[in-house]
Amino acid sequence: MDKLIEHLRNSDYCVVLTGAGVSTFSGIPDFRGSGGLYSSFDADKIFSFDYFLKDPSYFYSSSKDFIYNLDKKEPGSPHIVLAKLEAMGVVKSIITQNIDMLHQKAGSQNIIEVHGSPKTHSCLNCGAKYDFEDIAARIWHNPEPPHCIKCGGLIKPDIIFYGELLEKNTIEKALEEASRADLIITIGTSLVVQPAASLPLYCLDNGGKIIIINNMDTPLEWYKYYLPAM
Repeated sequence: MDKLIEHLRNSDYCVVLTGAGVSTFSGIPDFRGSGGLYSSFDADKIFSFDYFLKDPSYFYSSSKDFIYNLDKKEPGSPHIVLAKLEAMGVVKSIITQNIDMLHQKAGSQNIIEVHGSPKTHSCLNCGAKYDFEDIAARIWHNPEPPHCIKCGGLIKPDIIFYGELLEKNTIEKALEEASRADLIITIGTSLVVQPAASLPLYCLDNGGKIIIINNMDTPLEWYKYYLPAM
């Protein structure tokens, strides 16, 4: 902890990359950990865009208890501390793989959501927008997938599913922040989902350092054998 604080004090531009592990403090299971969400449903189906088009009911029924109850969740200690560090000017930005909107709820301002957010939903036919509260209310009162009140088209959350392209402006901003950083702290991410998993490497290319906080090894652990001791 002393070394972490020392690096934070010496950093001119610290960026934080967060994954599902930070939200376990809020009662939201992670995805790949022991007892994670992927042990409860088929990971290849729930966030597959092709499967969503084929059977949207699978996503809405499976995600009901971990996405459409997010309004009942409160930020945990990691979200609160990161918001305070940002307010102090210590942390410049937060890049998150999470879709739970808890960084915003904690008060963080400069957040880059690389995988999108359920805060808004879009009709796949006409593009009409719906907010989270509207769709959540529908999900809890009607088991059928929500459809657009304007054209009848299928509604999908503005989460980036597997098979969809990432939002160009969002990923460019994340790459810019990672390249600018002299310190990246990754918290609660297994660093296996691309392209977010590669973002710390841009910091390294800039001569910066990485601190990994996680309950299991990540693919970047091997770097410690090739880099000077921190």
